[in-house]
Amino acid sequence: QFELVESGGGLVQPGGSLRLTCAASELKLDRYVIGWFRQAPGKEREGVGCIGTTGGSPSYVESVKVRFSISRDNAKNLVYLQMNSLKPEDTAVYYCNAHWLTIGGEYDYWGQGTQVTVSA
Repeated sequence: QFELVESGGGLVQPGGSLRLTCAASELKLDRYVIGWFRQAPGKEREGVGCIGTTGGSPSYVESVKVRFSISRDNAKNLVYLQMNSLKPEDTAVYYCNAHWLTIGGEYDYWGQGTQVTVSA
C-alpha cells in the first residue's frame, strides 16, 4: 500500500507562517493531481487547494487565496503547502491527497495528516 506522509505542522502564532510537505515512498507523484485538505475539530474535511501534474495554475479555496501557495518539485517527489498570515481559524489537521484518473482505473491516496495549530 502506497503512503503519503505530511510533515511541517506545528504551533504558530497568528500572522505566522508554516510550510507543509507531502512526500511519498514508492509512489511517483508526478502522475498525480495533489490536493491539500484540512479538517478542524467538529467540522467536515474541506479542500484547501490543488495542483496539477506539471505544477501550473494551482487553485485554492477562497478563504486561503493570497495567503496559501501550493507548489511541487517532481524531481524530489515532493509537494508543498506554504501558509502565510495564518489565522486561528486555519487550525486543523492538514492532509495531502494524490489522485490519478486513468482509462484503466482511478487511484487515490491519503496521508495521515499533520496538525497545524494557530494560537497566541
